[in-house]
Amino acid sequence: MKRIALILLTCIVSISFAQQEDKEQVLALKKANGFVYEGNSLIKDDFVSGEMAYRQAISKQPNTVAGIYNLGNAYYKEGNLEEALYRHEQAAKATNSKSEKHKAYHNIGNILMQNKKCKEAVEAFKNALRNDPTDNETRYNLGIAKICAEEQKKQEDENKDDENKEDENKDDKDKKDNEDKKDKEGDDKEDKKDKGDEEKKEGDDEKDDKGNPKEDKGKGDEDKKKEQQKPKPQPGQMSPQQIKNLLEAMNNQEQKVQEKMNAVKEKGAKIKTEKDW
Repeated sequence: MKRIALILLTCIVSISFAQQEDKEQVLALKKANGFVYEGNSLIKDDFVSGEMAYRQAISKQPNTVAGIYNLGNAYYKEGNLEEALYRHEQAAKATNSKSEKHKAYHNIGNILMQNKKCKEAVEAFKNALRNDPTDNETRYNLGIAKICAEEQKKQEDENKDDENKEDENKDDKDKKDNEDKKDKEGDDKEDKKDKGDEEKKEGDDEKDDKGNPKEDKGKGDEDKKKEQQKPKPQPGQMSPQQIKNLLEAMNNQEQKVQEKMNAVKEKGAKIKTEKDW
């Protein structure tokens, strides 16, 4: 009996706690809905107060879809697309209602279109139609998003083709520059080789057959030319140097004769002069 009584007591306590928890959740939900209603009343004329009311609703009941969804709409109307997208994605995850999911995904698609993310918008509108296939407005937006996504893809492909062409042109230019560089290096090597061969040839010209350096042709030719210009003594004739020596000897002899004649005059006697050769 005691064991049965203990089990009954435990069940009663559990039920009490569950009822208390349910009461608290119901109370929190009522407070959250009250803040949502307050936010709806304030948001048109006082955005800051309306935003605060929605945030209080979310703090009381984090999964209150109405507060999250309405706050996302408020951000969208204010042009804060980033915060609006975050709140609508949060609302889509928080609810199990197809109707609420449909509205959240529809608005997500509109925000993505505003951000020119057409491909992502197509997926958002598809998710909206999965939850409500009868909404023609969502279907229309999906068609617009598909056209936009196709245009963006086409533009991306064209840009990619242009980039590939630029890369190909750059590769061709680099290849041509490398070829020109190689050709120039080849020409420089040929020039150096020709110059080296020419210097080697000049060096070889300065050596005789035995490999010995040859004398300077210019100087040898000049000395040879001077030697040829000198008068060569013919057989039976005196050379210029011999004539010069003879004239000097005659002068010396004449001077001696003159001295002797002067001496004879002084003494009064004649002398016979000798002939010079």
